[in-house]
Amino acid sequence: KRLLESAGAGRDSVDQGRLAQEVALLADRSDVSEELTRLDSHLAQFRAFLRKTEPVGRSLDFLLQELNREINTIGSKVGDTVVTQEVVAVKAELEKIREQVQNVE
Repeated sequence: KRLLESAGAGRDSVDQGRLAQEVALLADRSDVSEELTRLDSHLAQFRAFLRKTEPVGRSLDFLLQELNREINTIGSKVGDTVVTQEVVAVKAELEKIREQVQNVE
């Protein structure tokens, strides 16, 4: 509906070029592939830190902040109710992990 309004719906005709532009813009805004790629990278780094023998608490805490940012961005970009529920669940799990990381040096 918003796309049609932006493209000029309600007037005599819809500007097809403008509609295509609005659709492309919406698709770009809702694309979360970069966030998913970064999530993958952060999780791989997190696992690598867990295998180390030296203190890694601060590094793990930093990565958890980055994971939380990516999850928040996904939640903001995707307006789907199911995705929003999953984002809340992931954030709750990240908070549990963060509490544990606070005890790691």
